[in-house]
Amino acid sequence: MTGNTRSDISFRVNEENCQLTVDNRTTLLDALREGLDRTGTKKGCDLGQCGACTVLLNGRRVVSCLTLAVAADGTEVTTVEGLSRAGELRPIQDAFVRLDGFQCGYCTSGQLCSAVGMLAEHRAGWPSAVTDNVSPDCPPDLDEAEVRERMSGNLCRCGAYPSIVRAVLETARKETSR
Repeated sequence: MTGNTRSDISFRVNEENCQLTVDNRTTLLDALREGLDRTGTKKGCDLGQCGACTVLLNGRRVVSCLTLAVAADGTEVTTVEGLSRAGELRPIQDAFVRLDGFQCGYCTSGQLCSAVGMLAEHRAGWPSAVTDNVSPDCPPDLDEAEVRERMSGNLCRCGAYPSIVRAVLETARKETSR
């Protein structure tokens, strides 16, 4: 193998500037967990299929087990640890707690990050695979089918899906009533 196999990267994680030197093959998940001790992001399948490792990269949700750390150079990364502000839970976090949107909790960090990203996508008018009218003039209604489709990349082995859907819908309704 020739050439440089390590890179210096610089990015913001949960509003904190971070620098790391990583092997070019290091995933964002491993850089967060092993390089920066941000262990709230979970390693589930390590294949991009379960969503436990979901984080926000410049506000968009990504599975960090399939994202190379070098691709995050110069970006803003938000992990579950960065969702709350000044010790206050976000409305989605509060709804998960009140409505029992988790059981064992292993998938919860990915579910929460995905929900934050999904709600932003919905507010922006992005359609999903189940959206009937994809006209930009008619933003999709957020109902159970929409939430289930939009959150389908995040698996819950305990089956807390009904509570997760309720938490997302409640949060969305509160956001639109403000």
